[in-house]
Amino acid sequence: MSPILIQTIQFFLSLSLLIVLHELGHFIPAKIFKTRVEKFYLFFDVKFSLFKKKIGETVYGIGWLPLGGYVKISGMIDESMDTEQMKEEPKPWEFRSKPAWQRLIIMLGGVTVNFILAVIIYIGMAYAYGDQYIPMNSLKDGIWVTETEIGDELGIKTGDKIIAVDGNEIKSFDDVFVELINGNSITIERDGQRIEKEIPIDFISTLLEDEDKVRFLNLRVPFVVNKIPKDSQNKTAGFQPKDKFVSINGSEAIYRDQVMGFLQNNKGKDIDVVVKREDGSQANLVAKVNNEGKLGLEVGGYTMQDLQNDGFFEIKTQNYSFMEAIPAGINKGVNTLSSYVKQLKKIFNPQTGAYKGVGGFAAIGSMFPGTWNWVAFWSTTALISIILAFMNILPIPALDGGHVMFLLYEMITGRKPSDKFLEYAQMIGFFLLIALLLFANGNDLYKWLFK
Repeated sequence: MSPILIQTIQFFLSLSLLIVLHELGHFIPAKIFKTRVEKFYLFFDVKFSLFKKKIGETVYGIGWLPLGGYVKISGMIDESMDTEQMKEEPKPWEFRSKPAWQRLIIMLGGVTVNFILAVIIYIGMAYAYGDQYIPMNSLKDGIWVTETEIGDELGIKTGDKIIAVDGNEIKSFDDVFVELINGNSITIERDGQRIEKEIPIDFISTLLEDEDKVRFLNLRVPFVVNKIPKDSQNKTAGFQPKDKFVSINGSEAIYRDQVMGFLQNNKGKDIDVVVKREDGSQANLVAKVNNEGKLGLEVGGYTMQDLQNDGFFEIKTQNYSFMEAIPAGINKGVNTLSSYVKQLKKIFNPQTGAYKGVGGFAAIGSMFPGTWNWVAFWSTTALISIILAFMNILPIPALDGGHVMFLLYEMITGRKPSDKFLEYAQMIGFFLLIALLLFANGNDLYKWLFK
């Protein structure tokens, strides 16, 4: 099965789950408050449905347009724009006849379920898998800046130790990328001195110019020989599998970044290499560097556990009991929401260029791995659930947040907006959402065609 097909299946499975549970968040309190629900749909049924069945007073169905889903609640200005119903006298079972506090609970139900779902997933993952991470302060000789142009833009270089972003300590290596995107300043340690640097306001735009270079930082790993190919120019130089580089031409060359630097400076030349053998002994070799700055050796075969055993960094594993997993999951949910809010602020600031990274369905689908992985699936589903929760609570007409905004106005002032006003607001919100949808998916199309 192709990776794209696997991503597509995961995307639709995740999206369907999130839509159904979001709409249940509206459906359940509506039924509790004896409000009639006319339709419950996964996807939109413009003109026709793929499936529908009426049970009681509600038609349950699956539409053909996978842009979301909806529940049609009697007496409510919603996606259906059923204005004829609103011209009639209010019925006791209609949404508009219910007290404002009940209507508020109904409207908040969807986003509440989305956030709770994400927290439940994080609790389950913490309990089942725990956390495994590399503490930033355990990196023996700092980080490896694999894309020097981006590193220069940010003001960091290989060997630096990243201490904090915006004054907040970076605890895990995996956290550094998101924190740099969200942050405004970075604290590094270089040659024993702490240095504070401002993160350029257009740093995100720099990253988006070539998305293959987004992960421009890596762990510093040693240069270890895995195999000596038969066609290598150094097949008779004396290299053996598991050889670890120690020095080149008398200068330290332990890490890949160090070795690669020497090779680029010695293209077409012979170099003196000292390697450490698997038995602990050392060997002095003479190696040939080709005109491309390569040795013709296969590098690798060194596991994360090997790196930890040799003291390059530490791998920490945090296991949780079920009771411990609950606060850990809640904390993960809150931190993920906070991080997304920070990213959204960057998007709304044109100077950052973050709007270039706004993506549609293709971008969301690409968040899933090309191979089936339940851990990645549930982690991505939790993240999307939090994104849906926050996006839906924004005070934009046609979203849950727009309805909440008008309900709060009614509760505070005691004056209910007219049905005609709500109709116009719904239409404006609908066109805003269509514009955003076109922009996001247009970004996906542009990247596919031109990048």
